Amino acid sequence: MDENTLYELVTDAVTAALEAHDGGGDVALHRRMIGGRVLFEDDQGREARAVPVENLFKKITSIREKLRVLEQKLNNHDRLDAADKAELQAYITRCYGSLTTFNFLFADEDDKFVGSGT
Repeated sequence: MDENTLYELVTDAVTAALEAHDGGGDVALHRRMIGGRVLFEDDQGREARAVPVENLFKKITSIREKLRVLEQKLNNHDRLDAADKAELQAYITRCYGSLTTFNFLFADEDDKFVGSGT
């Protein structure tokens, strides 16, 4: 195993441990949303698809966890200069901002998305 692969494995393990300790893996869906569903309708008002809220919530929290890992990798990247890191971090922050639409799904205020405006 080469040095870079080992470093990435250790970094990923530490990141996962920190997220688990910080509550990253234990996010609760708001009680009123349990058992709900998201409906997608076409332009004629016909139901095109119904998705259980729990499934959507898992996808959204999965995106957040992947953004967190991306942030860690970005911050620890040795070939990017500070300006490049700042530019890429701004894109990640905007992604979090876009995801604030789904904050109503979270039971705990601390689990909600925060964008650049707050």
